[in-house]
Amino acid sequence: MKQFVVLALAFNAVCAAQAADIKPIAVDVPKGTYTLDPAHASLSFKVNHLGFSNYTARFSHFDAKLTIDPKRPTKASLTATIDPRSLELNAPPAGFLDQLMGDQWFEAAKYPEETFKSTEVSLTNIDEADVTGDLTLHGQTHPVTMHVKFNGGYPGMQMDPHARIGFSAEGSLKRSDFGMGFGVPAPGTTLGVGDEVSFAIEAEFTGPEWKAPPAPAQ
Repeated sequence: MKQFVVLALAFNAVCAAQAADIKPIAVDVPKGTYTLDPAHASLSFKVNHLGFSNYTARFSHFDAKLTIDPKRPTKASLTATIDPRSLELNAPPAGFLDQLMGDQWFEAAKYPEETFKSTEVSLTNIDEADVTGDLTLHGQTHPVTMHVKFNGGYPGMQMDPHARIGFSAEGSLKRSDFGMGFGVPAPGTTLGVGDEVSFAIEAEFTGPEWKAPPAPAQ
């Protein structure tokens, strides 16, 4: 057991050293505060249904702000809000959406907003990071980590006069941690709705306004 602990500590130390050596990808965008472009963003999630399929749904109303210096991405700060009442389902049975907004699930009248506030950003590759933050859902707050990939960006141009950056993210959480354990299958069965919820995010952010280069001297 002692040897296992020593090996585990050594492995963690090596991983930490490797993470410290990762240099962020060079990108020509200014540092500053970026706001979500809702026309180019999506937030969906999946949860196992009876062991037969991964039921998929999405939220249509959410917002986010990102403060970032591309040269120091681990110092970035992300905040986000989600309106649970914007939940969209594929062909829901009559009354099902109202049920999800009720006491056994989101309790949207009592908790009309979900929030996320980042607490740590750790590079895992030159264009990827693990972002950990405090998620408040159903009135309860717990840490959640999502893996984020930087898709690119530019400083802006005449047709799109603000800097733009884009990301893809994915992660998971246990809904029972947030007091939403209704319908979780009994141990050893799949008769119900799974506890683990996986989510996927696509997001573009717009930032500081592009400045045209000065005209060459005559």
